[in-house]
Amino acid sequence: MQDFETSRERAQQLREQINYHNRMYYVNDSPEIDDFKYDKLLNELETIEGTYPELITPDSPTQRVGGVASEQFGPVIHAVPMESLQDAFSKEEVYAFDRRVRENARQATYIVEPKIDGLSVSLEYENGIFIRGSTRGDGLTGEDVTANLRTVRSIPLKLSKNIEMIEVRGEVYMPHDAFEKLLEQQELNEEKTFKNPRNAAAGSLRQKNPEITAKRCLDIFVFNIQQIRGFQLDNHKQALDFLKELGFKTVPFYNEYLTIEQAITEIERIGSIRGTLPFDIDGAVLKVNSFKDRAALGSTSKFPKWAIAFKYPPEEKITKLIDIEINVGRTGVLTPTAILEPVLIAGSTVSRATLHNQDLITEKDIRIGDTVIIRKAGDIIPEVLSVVEHSENSKPYYIPSVCPSCGEKVFREEGDSAVRCQNPECPSQLLRVLIHFCSRDAMDIEGLGDANLNRLVEAGLIRTSADIYALKKEQLLTLEGFGEKLANNLLNAIKASKENDISRLIYALGIRHIGQKAAKLLAERFGSMQVLMEANMQEIASIEGFGDIMAQSVVDFFSLASSKELINEFAGHGLNMKSLRAVKDSRFRGVTFVLTGTLPSYSRNDAAQIIESMGGKVSSSVSKKTSYVLAGEEAGSKLTKAKELGVNIINENEFNELIK
Repeated sequence: MQDFETSRERAQQLREQINYHNRMYYVNDSPEIDDFKYDKLLNELETIEGTYPELITPDSPTQRVGGVASEQFGPVIHAVPMESLQDAFSKEEVYAFDRRVRENARQATYIVEPKIDGLSVSLEYENGIFIRGSTRGDGLTGEDVTANLRTVRSIPLKLSKNIEMIEVRGEVYMPHDAFEKLLEQQELNEEKTFKNPRNAAAGSLRQKNPEITAKRCLDIFVFNIQQIRGFQLDNHKQALDFLKELGFKTVPFYNEYLTIEQAITEIERIGSIRGTLPFDIDGAVLKVNSFKDRAALGSTSKFPKWAIAFKYPPEEKITKLIDIEINVGRTGVLTPTAILEPVLIAGSTVSRATLHNQDLITEKDIRIGDTVIIRKAGDIIPEVLSVVEHSENSKPYYIPSVCPSCGEKVFREEGDSAVRCQNPECPSQLLRVLIHFCSRDAMDIEGLGDANLNRLVEAGLIRTSADIYALKKEQLLTLEGFGEKLANNLLNAIKASKENDISRLIYALGIRHIGQKAAKLLAERFGSMQVLMEANMQEIASIEGFGDIMAQSVVDFFSLASSKELINEFAGHGLNMKSLRAVKDSRFRGVTFVLTGTLPSYSRNDAAQIIESMGGKVSSSVSKKTSYVLAGEEAGSKLTKAKELGVNIINENEFNELIK
């Protein structure tokens, strides 16, 4: 092991190297080393800092994700207001802006930049070190999101020059490729998907847990210096060049234009290429270059008089709808897609457009053979805007009543716009079904994560979740990366999962509306899988906390021949089909617990199982009906609410007394 002084020197070298390579990769888009060499440098630094924690510095690359999840974001008062911009929608408005400018600044020149469609933030540095980041908020007060902004790799934690103080403004955004991957993951996890990259960026930056933000691949373009001490700058172009020198990723292209005609030509050029950019823009920004001229022009109560944002209208085109294709998503939703005669729109050729659901098709009376108007929503996702003309002898379109992937009957719940296939063996849903089945809260099969499941599916070794229990060691050993030890560990984990309580299997089946708690209630009420499969809607709906929709979903699932066949296969492989959750005693009957914070000896799941095994109920929120709040370290808002309501608060020792 290195001594402290040697470690200190090496840590400093590593920080400088890693920060340099971060800048080359994330800012300059010209990496000089591969991921393997980069990871070795980072691992070495993590080892040194783990041995000598006192060597950790605020600008260390290891500090990009750290700390605990935040209960809320504190307010930040902006020393320099983060103003909004006046919008223009026509050349005439731009010319009018130029006339107003030249009344006070006759020799003004302009900088034209793309207007990034994201979330505006402030970054503050002292002595070259990043100390705070905040959202724009209302322009005067924003939210402190420092921990989350640290995860954005293109934000330098240390500047290339030791500046006394600088505050810059930038736009956090989500690149198109990152947005598409996020949508795939959300669909796979049956989560509500973001509508566009801007919403995704905003939602990701305001996550309470910075580790989640770090996974969202956010990026930033810095476009303004809000305030600075120690350097004198005369104009905007000089400031942008200086920001580049400091290590910031600035707006991708900007130039100085002497006349308004030149500036308008650049605005039009940016508009013509916006469909080819790997990020969203919703316009172009025209700014007076000279800071002296800006001071003379001043600001209104809402926006500066020296800048204007030209907004591009969404481009629309007329084409023919040739056919409607039904795609079955990984969550079982049947999504209609319009097949179009190819047409160029917003920089790319479009031949397909989403029709979302039956309600939209019916509302707009969209039929095969129609002449339609299409546009790109947010300049990304093509959509059918309206029908221009029906074709001769056309008929209204209806989504089929059976799944095109597996042929099973599809369902549409009351109040839900989606038509779904609930067949657990539907090929289109296989990967999502398997990931959920093996997850920690379901059958908890360690070693069967997304990557390994995908490999097994691609190799043809798994076609249903029951196939997991038929896997053989020799099959696993044929896959790249599977050695003797890994294969044995996986098979042991699969074998152990057979002994799980039936509630885990019920949850693992992925029945719509049936979460962990509902699965436990079903297991306790009916005792075995066979009895549950024979239960009618009234019997299921009578369970406390259940309603008609949940009950109908269970009945629909077990009415499918494929579901019955799958359960028989599980039984044949030796999976437990009975409830193991017999209530030991009834001491907690009618008693409701809320768990918060970290307990020394129990996970929350362990504590919840103990409470439920004694007849109690575990709730996720505190109310006047709560009997006890079991609080551990770093308990948050639930503990505060319990104190306000006068609810009984106990620690682990007191809990142990209750369960003796």
